[in-house]
Amino acid sequence: MSEARRRAFITSVGDLLASWNLPHATGRVYGLLLVTEEPTSLDAIAAELELSKGAVSTSVRQLDSWGLARVIPQPGSRRLLVEATAGIETLLEASHARARTLIAALRDGEDLVNPGPAQDRLQDVIGLFAGYVDVGEQLLSRSGVEEHRKNRSRRE
Repeated sequence: MSEARRRAFITSVGDLLASWNLPHATGRVYGLLLVTEEPTSLDAIAAELELSKGAVSTSVRQLDSWGLARVIPQPGSRRLLVEATAGIETLLEASHARARTLIAALRDGEDLVNPGPAQDRLQDVIGLFAGYVDVGEQLLSRSGVEEHRKNRSRRE
């Protein structure tokens, strides 16, 4: 992959995740991790993307919380290495976890509304997110992601 194409890819991933309300830097870090062969240090990420180490550290924490990156401590050192986790299924799983949290919060509010337009609207939103999770789960099960995940867990 040419350097120009690599940078364009990293920027595209940054733009995509920014559209999901994650910082552009976080998306760029993820893009870089996706095209980096081996786990890499925060310093190397900061140097390549011309970001501060603090911005990289924050980005890595966000990616880790979404299940998109894995932090690998180095024995006897404070140095950390980072790598992107497997494919898009990780992003979908993380998104589902957040959607389930939203669904639970919305369901907690069901007793706050009387029958009528507000209740209908709340039910529609709950249904939308529940449908999203259901369809995503079907896609994941059809693609054999669960078996892949089990095999990966055994190796780690």
